[in-house]
Amino acid sequence: MEGMELHINYLAVFVAALLSFVVGGIWYGPLFGKARMNEMGFTEESLKNANIAKIYGTSFVLALVISFNLAAFLGDKADLTWGLTAGALAGIGWVAASIGTIYLFGRKSLKLFFIDAGYQAVTYILMGGLLGVWR
Repeated sequence: MEGMELHINYLAVFVAALLSFVVGGIWYGPLFGKARMNEMGFTEESLKNANIAKIYGTSFVLALVISFNLAAFLGDKADLTWGLTAGALAGIGWVAASIGTIYLFGRKSLKLFFIDAGYQAVTYILMGGLLGVWR
């Protein structure tokens, strides 16, 4: 749009991306880590061969993309309410619904859907709230 100028707080974007890792550490650790491992068919042994640097590094770049996109979506007049609302709309209405479609065709369990989609919904809501207040 011509004449439209968007101001992005890059520090807030970075911190929101970090927040997704904090939530993920709790979500996929003590809360639902074992349940997800079982649903995915992973064992402790099978997870030892993972390229952790690649997984975490790429995940953080993707978290930055998500956070930046959410900040742009919120716009310059965002506040806590709009941040939380937009995070919920995006996290539940777009991301969780998309994961649900993929999991249906992939014949993944409902339990795994709620674990993974739940993480995304909570993360988007919290990121939206943070980005909404930290303009």
